[in-house]
This record gives sequence, structure tokens and C-alpha cells, in this order.
Amino acid sequence: MSDLLRAPAELKYADELDWLESIDDNPKPFAWRLSPKMVRLFVLGAERADGLDREISQKWFGDRSFVERAIVTLASDRGLLLIGDPGTGKSWLAELLAAAISRNSTLVVQGTAGTTEDHIKYSWNVSMVIAKGQSRESMIPSPIMTAMETGSIGRFEELTRSTSDVQDALISILSEKYISVPELDSDNIVFAKPGFSIIATANSRDRGVNDLSSALKRRFNFVRIPVVTNKKSETEIVRFRTEELLRRHQIELDVPPTLLDVLLRSFADLRASAAAAGSDDEKLESALSTAEQIGVLEDAILHSNFFGERALTGRTLASSFVGSLARREPEDLAILNKYLHGVVEPRSKDEGGAWPDFLEGGRDAIATLS
Repeated sequence: MSDLLRAPAELKYADELDWLESIDDNPKPFAWRLSPKMVRLFVLGAERADGLDREISQKWFGDRSFVERAIVTLASDRGLLLIGDPGTGKSWLAELLAAAISRNSTLVVQGTAGTTEDHIKYSWNVSMVIAKGQSRESMIPSPIMTAMETGSIGRFEELTRSTSDVQDALISILSEKYISVPELDSDNIVFAKPGFSIIATANSRDRGVNDLSSALKRRFNFVRIPVVTNKKSETEIVRFRTEELLRRHQIELDVPPTLLDVLLRSFADLRASAAAAGSDDEKLESALSTAEQIGVLEDAILHSNFFGERALTGRTLASSFVGSLARREPEDLAILNKYLHGVVEPRSKDEGGAWPDFLEGGRDAIATLS
């Protein structure tokens, strides 16, 4: 674990998964390592009513019904498509589900404009083909094919960023549950074993890039993951991720609740402003997601630890806030400047606290970037 920059969920939470598996006497679909109930416990954490002898931490923060529907889908014959705005935790939820069900979340295909059919089916070891000809030994299976052969969960990230011909290659996999290998004379069909399924993610802001065909849509159950707007839930998510960062870097630094409140309220203000905007030029290019809040706070913490006084201040937070959200010049800078003068300045006079430092830090950051 200490030798890995980022351990997959099945390694990071191996102790919890081992323990849950040891006490799990509920029926399991196919070759699942955990029952649906235990998968839900692993993802959402244990409650007192569950009566467990040890704590199971909450790892994904969202509505219980989304997780339950996702688990039920994976126990069926259909694929699961998690769709939502950037930063809503789709990929993290997919990783946790794959880790709990298969103990392997690394069978991943990343959808891009350069993704080809080979990435989701198979390719060939050219040197072995030249030496011995085409055979199953010289075939290089894709992560999806490996998931089929092992009865595991395969993942497809950013499905709508892949071209239509790549998306269409999934149709036969999801419906027929096998891949034909026409280059081989015998042993030329790879069948999926029980337990195989696909979790795909799609960015709702990518609509129109490569829309899914109706045939492919029918083979997925859609679970829409909304942006977290509940302040309590958002606070829990930000704290959870921030504590992970502090532990990973072995940083001893407190995040004052007042500064966390400043960050959460600032994002809420900008989201409300974006919702009321009449055009794209009047709102930030940023999605203003919870993931971006975490990024702003992590940047401020690391800057304070390495270059500051090892104490998080409103100025440092504001500098990270402006630096992370100002992606277009001059549009985003103008929007942030308007926000500082129209909202933060009056609030700093009325409420005081961390707001005056946040205001000054924001002004300095905008002046530097202008």
C-alpha cells in the first residue's frame, strides 16, 4: 500500500472486505464475493441498526436508493450506466462496486476519441503471431474480455467520449455475452462467465459528443447521480477526502470549520448565480462540483504546508479558489471579481470571521492573474 501512489479500493479497504466476506451468510448472485446487502454496507457504511461488531466506514456519500438500484442492476443481465455532471462521484462509486463484487476494480477501459474496438475486445501480440501464428496464446484480451472470462465487473469510463463504432461493439457483448474471434479456426468464441457485467460512466455535459444509440441504451439501466446540494452531505464528502489527503502526505494541519464554511457557501453562491445566468458567458466554465471544492481545499492545504506557515488561512484558500476556477480570461475573472465585490465584500463587513481575509486573498489573486 505505501508503495502505491493510489491503491485501488480492493486493496485500500482489504481488511473491511475480508471481514464482511467472513460474516456474510446472505445469498450471493453468481460468483459475487459479497451479497448485495454487504455490498451496500461496504459502500455506504454500517449503521448502528446493522448490529456489526466493527465499524465500516462510509465511502460514497449520496442517496441510498442510487446504490441499491445500481447493485440490483449488476445482479441482472443488463449493464449499469452511471450518468451525471462532472465531479459527482460516478467513477468512485463504480470502483467501489467492482471492488466489493469482484475484488478487482482495475478492469477499466477509458473512453476517448482514440479508443478503438481493440480496446474493448482483443488485440494481438505481433511478435508471437509472426513466430507461431494466431492463437489464443498470442491474443491480448482487453479488460472487458478479461472480465468476461473471469465472471467479473468490467468498467468503461466516459462512454460518450468514444466513437459510435466503439460503442456499438458493446451491444453484442451486453446482449449475447460473448466475443467472436474470427481470426481463429477453433476455440474462437470467448463466453462470459456468470457474474460478468459492465459499469459505464457518462458525463451529462458531454451530450451531443457521441450520443448513445437506442440499441445500446436499451442494454443499460441508467442511474443518474445528481450534484450534491445538501450542505451536510457536501461537508462530509469534503472532510472525508481532505482527511485522506492529510493522512497520505502525513500532514498535521487543521482545517478551521469557519474556512470550510466559507468554501461551501462560496460554491453554493456561484452555483445559484450560474443557474440564474442568461448565457454561458455569464457563468463560470467550471462545473462547480464537489470534486472541484475538494481540489480547491487540497491545493490550499498543500500550499500552506509547503510554502506557508503550516496553518490554513482565508488568503491561501481564496488564492486557490480563484486560481482553480478562473479558466477563461477575461470572462471567469470578471465573474469572480463581481462575486467578490457584490457578495463577499458585504458579507465580510456584516459577518467578519474568515471572510475579510478571503476577500483580500481573492482580490490579490485576481490582480495577479489580470
